[in-house]
Amino acid sequence: MEPKKNPKADLNRNRTLYLQLGLIVVLFLTWRGIEWKTYDPEQIDIGQVNMDALEEEDVPITEMQNTPPPPPPPPPAPEVIEVVEDEEEVEEDEIQSTETNLDEIVEVEEVVEAPVEEEVEDVPFAVIEDVPIFPGCENLSNNDQRKKCMSEKISNYVNKEFDTDLGAELGLSGINRVIVQFRIDEKGNIGQVRARAPHPRLEQEAARVINSLPKMKPGKQRGKPVGVMYSLPIAFKVQD
Repeated sequence: MEPKKNPKADLNRNRTLYLQLGLIVVLFLTWRGIEWKTYDPEQIDIGQVNMDALEEEDVPITEMQNTPPPPPPPPPAPEVIEVVEDEEEVEEDEIQSTETNLDEIVEVEEVVEAPVEEEVEDVPFAVIEDVPIFPGCENLSNNDQRKKCMSEKISNYVNKEFDTDLGAELGLSGINRVIVQFRIDEKGNIGQVRARAPHPRLEQEAARVINSLPKMKPGKQRGKPVGVMYSLPIAFKVQD
């Protein structure tokens, strides 16, 4: 049996399409409703300036003062001209000539430069040409004998004058060494004494003894008096 209803009149055939179209329309209306914006007409700036809102600025009125120009400077005093009669003699100032008279040229003698003394530095005792002479070593003939004599004289003098009991007073023990260096200047005097020891008191004692050495005959290098540097080791033993 054939159906009596026309298939084209079936409403359920395109319902899925209608449903999708309806959803799209609803979503579009919802989106436009969310994005819709309204503004207060009074708060819209249209670029116009309200002249009534501007405050009037009071401009101070300044008075123009007419300052008179400064007075002109006084005229210069008239030059006084002294009239001299023809019969009166007038003294004129004599002008001296600055030209040189070739006949009066003075001959200059030859200029001789003063000799510059060569400064000789201090020489160590080991390489001095003419060793300083300690009192009592004058009669020795050569330099080596004078060196040996001077070393023995200084050693004997220091051993005699040095206070060896100072080590025990300072609580030192064993063998103590003091290194002394001093300078014999161009006149034979002792100076620039430097000492190195285990205790400052020993350094002071060594400097005292060296400064009390007698004056010597100065050493010479190239025939001229020079300063001579001398080093002396001092060793003593403290008895326990």
